[in-house]
Amino acid sequence: MNQLLFIQTGMGVDVHGQNITKAAERAIKNAIHTNSMPGIRYSLPEQSLDNMVVNIKLAVPTDQEKVDHEVIKQCIPYGNVSVVIMDGGMLTTSGIELPDKEDKNDLMYMVNASVEVGY
Repeated sequence: MNQLLFIQTGMGVDVHGQNITKAAERAIKNAIHTNSMPGIRYSLPEQSLDNMVVNIKLAVPTDQEKVDHEVIKQCIPYGNVSVVIMDGGMLTTSGIELPDKEDKNDLMYMVNASVEVGY
């Protein structure tokens, strides 16, 4: 990325099911769904959203290899998207194990996201 324009941050949780990709998706959506960038097009080369570069950084507590990068990339509708996974996030108890919600244990998976936008 030559020029960083915005950084958005978010947090996502999978309360039941221990699905790290679902928690990561929620973190990204939390970061981007409360923002609007109406002038972004005019800041990009050739005023094209196709020239946008988006770097997603995810801090996950466990199962880093299970994060589905393609699912994560689909959270961003435009541009060239990259995904970096790092240690972080949190595991904490939900207080209850619900087998009908596909729980393997009583843990909630919490993920932090940083979404960098530029060109």
